[in-house]
Amino acid sequence: MAKQIPASELPLQSDGAIYHLNLHPEELADNVILVGDPGRVSMISDMFDTVEVRKHNRELITHTGIYKGKRISVISTGMGTDNIDIVITELDAVANIDLATRTVKEERRRLNLVRIGTSGALNPDIECGTFVASAYGFGIDGVLRFYDTGDLIREDIVEAFIRHTDWNKTLPYPYCTPASPELLDRIAHDMTQGITVSAPGFFGPQGREVRAGLKYPKLNQKIETFDYKGSAITNMEMECSAIYGLGNLLGHRTLTVCLIIANRVTCKFLDNYHDRMEKLGRIVLDRI
Repeated sequence: MAKQIPASELPLQSDGAIYHLNLHPEELADNVILVGDPGRVSMISDMFDTVEVRKHNRELITHTGIYKGKRISVISTGMGTDNIDIVITELDAVANIDLATRTVKEERRRLNLVRIGTSGALNPDIECGTFVASAYGFGIDGVLRFYDTGDLIREDIVEAFIRHTDWNKTLPYPYCTPASPELLDRIAHDMTQGITVSAPGFFGPQGREVRAGLKYPKLNQKIETFDYKGSAITNMEMECSAIYGLGNLLGHRTLTVCLIIANRVTCKFLDNYHDRMEKLGRIVLDRI
C-alpha cells in the first residue's frame, strides 16, 4: 500500500487545494512561468489568448491560460529561496501527488519551470538591459543542503568556489546545480549565459552596505573573479538556485532568464525597464 503523507506535512485548503498556492491539479499547466513580483503575473497573462484560471493566496498569484495554442501557468513566488522551497514543493505535489489520498501517483508529470526575473550583473562587460540565462544556479542560501540530493550537486564547482573565495565556515555551505539543457537551448540560445549566484537576501548577503556593516566586505570581489573551466559568474539574484536544486531533485526541467537592471561592478542602474521585461516575457512565451 502506498505511503500516506500526513496532513501536518502536506497541508491542504478546506476544498482540497494545496495549502499555499491554493491550486487543484487541473488548474496547473505543464508549462510554468515563475515571477517574483505578483504584479508581473498580469503582465504575462495579458499576452495570453484566453485566461481560464485566476487564483490568489497571500503573495502567490496564479493565472493559467492559452498562448498560441500552448497551455501555460504564470505564478508569482515572492522573493527569496525560502519562498521557492514552498512553491516548487507544492507545484510538484499538485502535479504528482493524489491530494485526495495523500499518496504519490504512479504516473508522474514533468513540468517546465522557467523563472523570469531581474538581476544584478557581476561582470563589468554585461550591460544593463541584457538578457542573461543561468546555465547553473549557485546557491549561497543553504536551502538545498537540507535535502538528500545524492550526486545531484556539482561538488567540483562548489569546491573550486570555496577555494577561490576562501569561503568562511560560518556562512551557509554552497551548492550548484544545472539548468535543463533542453530549455537552455530552446529558450536562451541567443542570450548571455553563465553561473548565477542566489543569495539569501538583497542587502548584506549581496554585499550591499547601507547602515549595517558587512562582515565580509570583499566577498563580492572574490565572487566576481571566479571562473570554472570557462564558466564564469555572470549575475546575482535570490531565487534561481532553489528552483534548479528542487526542480532537478523532483524530476522537472528548469531555467532562469533575467533582465539585468544593475551592474554591481560599474554601479549602473536601469530604472525604467518595463518594456525590456515585457520583451523578455514575450520571448519566453514564444519559446517555452
